Amino acid sequence: MDARMLGEVVLRQLHLSPSALLEFAVSPIAKVLVLCGFGAAMASPYINILPAPSRRLLSKLVFSLFLPCLIFTQLGKTVSVEKILQWWFIPVNIVLGAILGCMLGYLIALIVRPPPQFFNFFIVMIGIGNIGNIPLVIIGAICRDDGNPFGLDPETCNSDGVAYISFGQWVGAVIVYTFVYHMLAPPKDAIALDENEELCDEIDIKVESMNSEHANGFSGSILLEDIQKDDSMSVPLLLPRSSDTLPKVRGGWLQWLAHSSNLHNILQPPVVASFLAVVMGSVPFLRNLMFEEHSVFYFFYDSLTLLGGAMVPCIMLVLGGNLVGGSGSSHLGVRSTIAITFTRLFLVQPIGLAVVMTADRLGFLPPNDKMFRFVLLMQQSMPTSILAGALTNLRGHAEKEASAILFWEHILGVFSLAFWLIIYIRILF
Repeated sequence: MDARMLGEVVLRQLHLSPSALLEFAVSPIAKVLVLCGFGAAMASPYINILPAPSRRLLSKLVFSLFLPCLIFTQLGKTVSVEKILQWWFIPVNIVLGAILGCMLGYLIALIVRPPPQFFNFFIVMIGIGNIGNIPLVIIGAICRDDGNPFGLDPETCNSDGVAYISFGQWVGAVIVYTFVYHMLAPPKDAIALDENEELCDEIDIKVESMNSEHANGFSGSILLEDIQKDDSMSVPLLLPRSSDTLPKVRGGWLQWLAHSSNLHNILQPPVVASFLAVVMGSVPFLRNLMFEEHSVFYFFYDSLTLLGGAMVPCIMLVLGGNLVGGSGSSHLGVRSTIAITFTRLFLVQPIGLAVVMTADRLGFLPPNDKMFRFVLLMQQSMPTSILAGALTNLRGHAEKEASAILFWEHILGVFSLAFWLIIYIRILF
């Protein structure tokens, strides 16, 4: 019995057995939970193998090396010019999800009325979902078994799913580093307060008086051997304004994008890896050099594949370790926190489902490709983007509030994702 026939048998069992359906939906989430549990245990004070500094370093390693390697190997081997033309709705789906999610967030914000300084933050936390890390983990967990419901062998199943997810990574990065970056700017009143503060403050520093032999010829420098106790002097302390440390958006989006630092923010390693994979996978000559077995540079592709395989366990260990810190000291308020968490986990998904089903009815999606539709639905179902939360650190605003939101969403997301996976399986199969 080949893989596709085995998949058809599993599908018939899923239709006939609700318990089998529940097992299929819960199994990948359970695997995610186990990996996060190991991360939480290693980051706990009792073991402390994965403290916060180590998690930050591991996260940077995942983002800069493991994830780009995974994207390059899986997307480059699968993509082609023909498939790019078939996959055009993947980036459109991400853009529509962000637009409709932010519109829903705006309506909920008008009802809930969060603190004014967190109004834009409220909208972003609802509208921008995680389109990369968690979907990759779920696809890897689903496709690991030979009897996956897509009727594909594990390698093909995982390769197709990762390729679909990776193809939309660059769109998500552009949205985060343009729209989200702008929305998470500190409130105007906070910036005005910083601009009105004096640039220099005086502090008292204990210094010694000068010796008489140096006093006559003093030229402005103070020597360590010239000081005595109990004397003090006032010196200016230069304090940079917080607004000066942040890039400012002036002259429109074209000028903003032209700034070298802003282009650097957009051209992150996963985006560059996606671009290189599309180019090398679409050009037959380059494809034959890199991705074909026994080709000249196949050893390099094989090495990158090994590095990419470390992405899923490492990012789950980091996520589990980050949850140990709890929700932090958020000033967002319980009502706003509950509203963001519930909306992102349970109200955004029906809108995304309507978008995907409408596109399917209009013939925008590749025919008979269940994996393609499943990835589109997952892109609309994830908790808030971790990258959007990281931007709060860059902008210096709402860091604690973002940590609280991400904490509760990823704790409760274990149950919400299992629920939505059951719904999607029922609809697709």
